Amino acid sequence: QVQLRESGGGLVQTGGSLRLSCAASGSIARLSSMGWYRQAPGKERELVARISYDDGITYYTDSVKGRFTISGDNSKTTVTLQMNSLKPEDTGVYYCKFVGSWWEYWGQGTQVTVSS
Repeated sequence: QVQLRESGGGLVQTGGSLRLSCAASGSIARLSSMGWYRQAPGKERELVARISYDDGITYYTDSVKGRFTISGDNSKTTVTLQMNSLKPEDTGVYYCKFVGSWWEYWGQGTQVTVSS
């Protein structure tokens, strides 16, 4: 059984930075991608960034392009999200997700709060 654990969330002022990490434990087979999602109060969970394991191709939702950077390691155990120039609208619970050929796993989430 794979478990994902996020860390690095917290409270930061507008314009500040945070670095989220997601560590996986357990055996991971046929990993396809790693990603970060967020859910703001009263809103649906949305994809923020994703990285393909095989070729490293990244995707960012428009609102974070140029501010966030996703990276993963070759050991398939860690994915990070560097968040710069944070805005109040970035506030929410951030979840990591690992996706394989026939499975997916979610972390428990970490709170990010950006004060104005």
